[in-house]
Amino acid sequence: MVNWNDKLAGRTTFMRRSAIREILKLTQRPDIISFAGGLPAPELFPVERIEAATQEIWRRRSSESLQYNTTEGLTELRDWIAARLSRGGVNITRDNILIVSGSQQAIDLVGRVLLDDGDHLVLESPTYVGMLTAWRSYQPRFSVIPTDADGLIVDEYLETVLRQKPKLAYLMPNFQNPQGTTLSYERRVELVKLLAEYDVAVMEDNPYGELRYSGDALPALYELEAQQRGSTKLDGLVVYAGTFSKILTPGLRVGWVAAPEEVIEKLVQAKQGADLQTSTLSQILTYEVCKDGFIDGHIEQLRAVYRERRDVMLAAMERYFPEEARWSRPEGGLFLMVTVPEHIDSGELLKDAIEHKVAFVPGTDFYITGGQNTFRLNYSNAQPDMIEEGIHRLGTLLKEVTVRQVV
Repeated sequence: MVNWNDKLAGRTTFMRRSAIREILKLTQRPDIISFAGGLPAPELFPVERIEAATQEIWRRRSSESLQYNTTEGLTELRDWIAARLSRGGVNITRDNILIVSGSQQAIDLVGRVLLDDGDHLVLESPTYVGMLTAWRSYQPRFSVIPTDADGLIVDEYLETVLRQKPKLAYLMPNFQNPQGTTLSYERRVELVKLLAEYDVAVMEDNPYGELRYSGDALPALYELEAQQRGSTKLDGLVVYAGTFSKILTPGLRVGWVAAPEEVIEKLVQAKQGADLQTSTLSQILTYEVCKDGFIDGHIEQLRAVYRERRDVMLAAMERYFPEEARWSRPEGGLFLMVTVPEHIDSGELLKDAIEHKVAFVPGTDFYITGGQNTFRLNYSNAQPDMIEEGIHRLGTLLKEVTVRQVV
């Protein structure tokens, strides 16, 4: 038998399976109410629109949709995305856009073209586990910046870190995964000033930005950065990523990167080495579904349904959770995060939760260190009555564990 462990590249030592993906395997039983995955509600997929668009594609564009396309992506789709992102005085063109196979590939490709082994990275804490999965193999040095209800704390500590000239910062300013928090306007403005002062690039990851249920929409970092420089182009320090997975369907695997042209050129080269291109059929189908204003009405429907589910979960937590628990109150997105007393280990708690037929994601994988007493809940993929029952089960368990620990 061949010992492949002796043949693997050294960087594979730092690779690991996604904890969330592994937990999803445990929660497929129909009797378990799962708040674990970040799944959109399948009953809201625009099936009829997709069916009609598919028939139209087979009628008009069948050969094209089954053929290779350019690495950069479908021209019409890139133009559509560029027009949608051209706001705040920033004029984005197709040359700033690369179509990728979901925003996770955007993260992977950005890592390939910007990171050398051992580079210094700035992260909010907690942070997105998918980024850690993609970038840990570069063995970076992480500087972890604390957060609160208004997102990343922009203070003297952050400035001290930026003075060290880190290679890259990674942020999810809108409805952050896992916390659901949003970076305030004042902090965005100050953050962009500091990034410019110390010449630090930032990846702005925005998979949930269009799913806002309360509060006012805030400008993207790339908008503020361009305004501060007096530029009308996307030619600064921000690399922006988005996806259709949360506003259309995740199965199409279509996302994008918006960045300065010289960055897009290197991302194209990296993508050619990875998969040549994103599926032509998926791109054409995405464009045909989204054009003519359909996507805006569809997003409004998503907002209405997810707003209700968020509100049901927050109200149920107020009723059923012990007073020792604290949680975030998101203005949008798909998640919130719970903090319990420090003596409770959420990994062990999950084992008991599965016995109570409810599931969540323990918080440790979202932290470089710590987070044992936190866990993430998703509210988009369960009907309101299931949310109510699941939070009741989880609240009952939390009260039992809290009393058990006190005794």
